[in-house]
Amino acid sequence: MILNDAVGTAHQPDPHARIVSLVPSITELLCELGLAAQLVGRTGFCIHPAALVAPIPKVGGTKDVNIDKIRRLAPTHLVVNIDENERPTVAALAEFVPHIVVTHPLAPRDNLDLARLLGALFCADARAHAWCAQFEAEYALLAATAKGPPQTMLYCIWQDPWMSVSPDTYIARMMAEIGWSVPPLSDPARYPRFAWSDALVGQIDGVLLSSEPYRFTEVHADALERQIGKPVHLIDGEMMSWYGSRAVAGLRYLRQIAEGKLLR
Repeated sequence: MILNDAVGTAHQPDPHARIVSLVPSITELLCELGLAAQLVGRTGFCIHPAALVAPIPKVGGTKDVNIDKIRRLAPTHLVVNIDENERPTVAALAEFVPHIVVTHPLAPRDNLDLARLLGALFCADARAHAWCAQFEAEYALLAATAKGPPQTMLYCIWQDPWMSVSPDTYIARMMAEIGWSVPPLSDPARYPRFAWSDALVGQIDGVLLSSEPYRFTEVHADALERQIGKPVHLIDGEMMSWYGSRAVAGLRYLRQIAEGKLLR
């Protein structure tokens, strides 16, 4: 069986893989698929599920990776993501890790292909199939939920400098599931910087302050709401941006937002 990753690289199933994951959400998914025992390395941000990842050696962050430590762990497979990991780092690791598995889910339903790829690659097909069934059930419930009117919401991931998300990101496509869109910004980056202005505020119906990577709080939300005169909500960044296992809970989270049960 030939399995192609996000950049078209072909892989063969390997039931004995020694895996290093540099993607927190995918570390969680690999554990969900019953593969925790084959994870020989993870980042310090790979914190879920806590009990299963605790004994797995840390190899740095998603970008500041300890290459020598990974070399000593002798993995057969490295799982990375186009948005989260640096290309030069991955290239350096590819010099001694035989198989680099590249991921890049861009929309909620891309999680199905992601789970199927990892399940087939690491011989956990049955668990992957069961997980996909859970996802489809939750997706159907969200699709059947009444949505409010479309809104333009500025999703903030950082301040100093202020940063948001572009329409082609996973976060923006999660937002689209309940009728939210992101405003156009002058910075063409996938995670654009922006400055507050009357023109920008005039384009939006509200602001979403994410809990990660910058940990916005009620203090930030209250201050910004007074500044711009538009509703400002705190939102769970893991639910909106973690694909893999968290996507099922993320769809449920969106459904609760649509039902008016969440957000400040």
